[in-house]
Amino acid sequence: MIPGPDATAARFLASLGEALARGDATSAAGLFEPGGFWRDFVALTWNLTTCEGREEIRAMLAATLVTARPGAWTLAGPAKQSDGLIEAWFTFETATGRGTGHLRLREGRCWTLLTTLQALKGFEERCGRNGNREPGVEHGVTRNRLSWLERREAEAAELGRSRQPFCLIVGGGQGGLALAARLGRLGVPTLVIDRHARAGDAWRKRYRSLALHDPVWYDHLPYLPFPDHWPVFSPKDKIGDWLEMYARVMEINLWSSTTCLGARRDEANDGWEVEVDRDGEVVWAIRWPGQPGIVGVYRAERIDVPLQRL
Repeated sequence: MIPGPDATAARFLASLGEALARGDATSAAGLFEPGGFWRDFVALTWNLTTCEGREEIRAMLAATLVTARPGAWTLAGPAKQSDGLIEAWFTFETATGRGTGHLRLREGRCWTLLTTLQALKGFEERCGRNGNREPGVEHGVTRNRLSWLERREAEAAELGRSRQPFCLIVGGGQGGLALAARLGRLGVPTLVIDRHARAGDAWRKRYRSLALHDPVWYDHLPYLPFPDHWPVFSPKDKIGDWLEMYARVMEINLWSSTTCLGARRDEANDGWEVEVDRDGEVVWAIRWPGQPGIVGVYRAERIDVPLQRL
């Protein structure tokens, strides 16, 4: 009897898992078509990596299996079969995280495999009804307790000055804001700088007839999908307003009217130094030393004045 798509997909995942558990990169690559693809988003390679062909797949696995230790390959939902092609979603784990993936099989071999890291073990996002979700309020009487607004204002005043971010994102378009939102939910102090005056201006200031070329269901940002009534092809100004709202709702720390002047690696202190011009009045040099808690903030009253340590 010919196995159904679920059984075929599950059998492939089992074979892949067994080969990887043995550390046998050659056997794992042999499960692919000669011209097959493995696309990895951070899960094994900690990068966005596309491997084409068995040799590239084998080389990638040989370089990552010892540290990544992928396993627990499990079918997630029913597989689909059409025109000789089997498609299925699956879940898996690595030594450091949990992920989801997608596979496509034809004639007994893997044509394409996608692996994406979704969560880091021990750093799960605080969300869901049964998770460790933030309460949002502290009941009882506490002297000098700060409100949500006061805490947000304090964070905005400190970040990039008396307290350094762990991550600086240059550019507050949809990609920069989406990354900042994701890092924020993981508790990573993040600062976004953008040369425009308002979040979303990168869209608003383009030609008047601009609209997204992809349908809306391909364009959702993390955590906040577009409403069901949203236009199929979104006009630029509507996208600009959505991005501005998104930055506020997701509590993204954004320095607008700020231009990155340059960055350099500080090898002596194992960090980075980035100079920015904020609204043409103040230049900040933000330093990221290798040791948390050691910060250096520099200031000049005009761009043409040498930086002075505060």
